[in-house]
Amino acid sequence: MKIFITGGTGNIGQYVTLAMAEAGHEAIVLSRSPEKYPSLAKKAALVKGNITDYGLLADYVKGCDAVIHIALGWGKEPVSMLVNDTAATVNLIEMAEKASVKKFIYTSSTAAMGQMRNVMAESMANLPIDLYGSTKAASEAFVLGFRKYYDGGDVSMKRNVIRPGYTYSTPPYPDCVTQPDSRFRDIADAVVNNKPVKLTKYDGTQFISADEIAQLYLKLVESDRNEEVYLALGNMFTSWEQIAQIALEEYPTSKSEIILEDLGWGAEPMRFDVGKMERDFGLSFDSQKNLREHIKWNLVGATVPGRP
Repeated sequence: MKIFITGGTGNIGQYVTLAMAEAGHEAIVLSRSPEKYPSLAKKAALVKGNITDYGLLADYVKGCDAVIHIALGWGKEPVSMLVNDTAATVNLIEMAEKASVKKFIYTSSTAAMGQMRNVMAESMANLPIDLYGSTKAASEAFVLGFRKYYDGGDVSMKRNVIRPGYTYSTPPYPDCVTQPDSRFRDIADAVVNNKPVKLTKYDGTQFISADEIAQLYLKLVESDRNEEVYLALGNMFTSWEQIAQIALEEYPTSKSEIILEDLGWGAEPMRFDVGKMERDFGLSFDSQKNLREHIKWNLVGATVPGRP
């Protein structure tokens, strides 16, 4: 398949790009700065642009079999979030349908679900609690609800949604990236420099690595599924305290201590049900081996002066 990928050089996207290329698909990757990623350019065609460059996007999607939308638009208030992310998504899905693209995968977030309940599953109503979650939930609604035009004609393109949780990545090549969140790096810096590691008691999540989540994108784009939503997280809850403990195990000369702030959170975590991707595609990730390797990579980085 010929697949157009937005955000294909980012935290999740870089591994999605590699997964598609390694599976024999032709990947065309939209990036704001393609010149920064020469290693990925050997695996896919990198093109320069932004998700609001609608004229360029219309040209890029022509002749493609699938579109995988990972890029994120941002803003500081409701209208700019709407324009830069949701409107960009709606424009992309409409131009993909008009270009006879067969499949469209939208990258949402667990933030679309918002308010935490005892066990979070795909069938639950979205109750977003911030603008980011609202943007993702609104985009999901357009992707899944785009079944027909009101002036006649059904939509033939298969449309599906992936909701990643906390996705981390050890860069596949030195010129690639890691997640923007700095908590892994902050823990590594504290451990290497013998500083206290300050965390919130019981804080954590079901971490998943970018190379793991890329397997779900590949399975989904190669399937005939339509109008499905998939939660994409690891199946094991890991606390930030456990991550700090692993960092101390891997750097045994450290004199750092873990200091936990008790905010009254319960010891029993609220969980996301990831059974759907296992039932449909046989995918289940505990992420523990990859998680340890990512911690070790951050510890090595913390010993390099001036590292990003």
